[in-house]
Order: sequence, then structure tokens, then C-alpha cells
Amino acid sequence: MSAKIVKIGLCQGAGEAGAPSRILSGQPTTRLWNDYTDAGGRFFSGVWSSTEGSWAVDYSEEEVCVILEGRVRLTAEDGTAQDFGPGDSFAIPAGFKGTWTTIEPVKKLYVIYEPA
Repeated sequence: MSAKIVKIGLCQGAGEAGAPSRILSGQPTTRLWNDYTDAGGRFFSGVWSSTEGSWAVDYSEEEVCVILEGRVRLTAEDGTAQDFGPGDSFAIPAGFKGTWTTIEPVKKLYVIYEPA
């Protein structure tokens, strides 16, 4: 059996609705369209969206994000902040702790690796 290419970002169907834990402000809701999971269950890719709000984050995974729509701000524990908008791409390393703020409703392409 040969491996097949998987197209990412189709956002078919309603997606999986949710809400972040550890909300700091607003009433953010999220939606996830996971298009790919590897056989080991540690590598994922798809599209994620969020409404406005802010919540604490503590990354155990490695993540690459590409902002498709909207604006976000990531603030590290030391207070340094970076804003990202459409077309911006960035990596969040495992061990990053801080705050994720969705400034404008956002849609991002994500690639996540969860170490063993």
C-alpha cells in the first residue's frame, strides 16, 4: 500500500466545535478541521478558527501556524508580544507559555508535532 497525498485546508463539514480552557477575557469559541493525522497519532495538520478572546497557553507540542484570516497576538510569560495577520507564518516551540489573544476572528493553517 502506498502513501497518499492529503490536501489540507478544505474545511469540509461543520468541523469540531470547542472552547479554549483557561480563558482570560471574552467568550472565545473555536472550530477545528483536522485533515491529517499520522499513523502514530503524533503529527497533525488542518485548519483551526477562533472568535475574539484571550486565554493562557502552555505548549507541549511543536506547532507551525499560517494565518489565513484575522489577527492574533501571542504574549510570552516575560511580557514580550508579537502580532500576526493574514499571510504571516510562525513556529511555536514546545515549552512556550503565555497568552493567545484572538484580536479579530482568525482562521489558521496548523501543523503540529506532539513529542512522545
